[in-house]
Amino acid sequence: MVVCLTGLWRYRNYLVIFLTPLLILPLPIIVGGPEASCGYVIILTAVYWCTECMPLAVTGLLPVILFPMMGIMESSEVCTQYMKDSNMLFVGGLLMATAVEHWNLHKRIALRVLLLVGVKPALLMMGFMGTTAFLSMWIGNTASTAMMLPISNAVLKQLCDTEAQAEEREVDLISLRGAGTGIPKGQDNQAFDMGDKENSITIYDGCTTKCTKDVKPMKNGIQLEQEPEVEESPEARERRLKREAKYLKLDKGMSLSVCYSASIGGTATLTGTAPNLILKGQVDELFPGNGDIINFASWFGFSFPNMVLMLIISWLWLQFMYLGCNMKKLFGCGTNKDGDKEAYRVIKNEYKKLGSVSFAEGCILVLFVLLVLLWFTREPGFMPGWAAVLFNKDKPYVTDGTVAMLMSTLFFVIPSQLPRCGGYSEDGMPLKAPPTLLNWDVVHKKMPWNILLLVGGGFALARGSETSGLSQWLGESLAPLQSIPPVAISFLLSLLIATFTECSSNVATTTLFLPILASMAVAIKLHPLYVMLPCTICASLAFMLPVATPPNAIAFSYGNLKVMDMAKAGFVLNIIGVITINIALNTWGTAMFNLNTFPDWANVTTIPTP
Repeated sequence: MVVCLTGLWRYRNYLVIFLTPLLILPLPIIVGGPEASCGYVIILTAVYWCTECMPLAVTGLLPVILFPMMGIMESSEVCTQYMKDSNMLFVGGLLMATAVEHWNLHKRIALRVLLLVGVKPALLMMGFMGTTAFLSMWIGNTASTAMMLPISNAVLKQLCDTEAQAEEREVDLISLRGAGTGIPKGQDNQAFDMGDKENSITIYDGCTTKCTKDVKPMKNGIQLEQEPEVEESPEARERRLKREAKYLKLDKGMSLSVCYSASIGGTATLTGTAPNLILKGQVDELFPGNGDIINFASWFGFSFPNMVLMLIISWLWLQFMYLGCNMKKLFGCGTNKDGDKEAYRVIKNEYKKLGSVSFAEGCILVLFVLLVLLWFTREPGFMPGWAAVLFNKDKPYVTDGTVAMLMSTLFFVIPSQLPRCGGYSEDGMPLKAPPTLLNWDVVHKKMPWNILLLVGGGFALARGSETSGLSQWLGESLAPLQSIPPVAISFLLSLLIATFTECSSNVATTTLFLPILASMAVAIKLHPLYVMLPCTICASLAFMLPVATPPNAIAFSYGNLKVMDMAKAGFVLNIIGVITINIALNTWGTAMFNLNTFPDWANVTTIPTP
């Protein structure tokens, strides 16, 4: 029996792939009609996405196959959904992120911020969280986490090493005074500072300390075979165990703070994470007369304050869990000054390795700032933007995607070095023209092309729901929800999405739920953004499980975290995130998007033509 179950588990992906279409086949055959056929495609796609039995991008291509075969949409109409304006915005944002990563500009920014913040425990965690969140606003949250975690581990290891060495010197001085060496009390013996300590220290669970007779040295939880060199007194053993427990707890808190802030930071900008762009694409697809209600400036105005609020509350919660409530010590009063200097030196040395700012880094920084300014000023909302004055007098010709592609194209035009006329290299050959800031080989390796197919599949499903009449049927079925207060609807749906996204990717979650939420909002005469906006942000709040999102998996792979550590911290943060998002929605969000009224553009009575 066990062997049979093991074999079934081994072939579980094949079972899901072949059995799911057969099990739900009665839906289009017995019920019939375009609504049932579209429901069949959506259910099949949802099961494949949630189980990941096939690559997500391949699953996203199912509408291209099934919609034409079932008579729901023509193939040409389905295929146009895979390259829309929001996809171009996504590509432009990814090209900017690729350029920043390629020239290590993100690492320079991160280290510079940490040098300004300092290495006190509370400030250090605040610095890592703020830096990671800022980077995740513009580059991928996975890249931000992968870059920041090694830096945090190196700093903590140096703090632990320095504290251990300081305790050893203190013990040696006490022993010498007791032996009558004549060293005045309170004065260090300089001979110990000049000695070779490398021969008497080893790695013990990430902390450098003397080996003991009773406890074998360990590395990553594995006992090493070499014999201990120095006998350890009970007092020294107690101090060592207390120090290791303190830094293990601090390391857990720091790892969680980095991966959580990466997910939180991505919600602040429209290009920060894929669900944000899916929302814009779905709103533009389902409600074509919305007047560009979701653009870079409007999204930032709503989400950035919410991101800051979530970041502060998350910092306070992680402080309470892993550092305690003694703010006097956490902010540096009474701490080891030598340890602070050594840890600060680690960060400073890493920054020095980057060298001076290169011409390429300067160009990318200028283009990055210019791109953000153009995004903000295109349609600021409180005044006519440059696009309305210059281009969009009759129609919305220029969008955020246009700006993103314009600035991204410059990476393939601007040289990475200052051009020089003439000159020879060291081997006597004439100097070649410098390469551009980006080349296609770099883009091809780093660009997540699969996300474009996944997002396009979501747009195709939404379009199919409208064309087949499934959206209208769902809206009529959900009409009884009109008697429930909108605040309760938004809060419960946010909890549902925050729970569902722990087991499914945030892109798949938003792709599946947003068309349903839009239909429900139209049916009960509720502003569509009142339910679509909070649910989109909640899809990025995957804090409880290592498999929920790549930043969590990276933090978990370092070995110090347990699943229960992430679950305990993440459960509270999920609740905090849902509450803060709904507070933002019912305060400045209502004022920004006029969420108290049902807009005319949401009253869709006819199917728009592509």
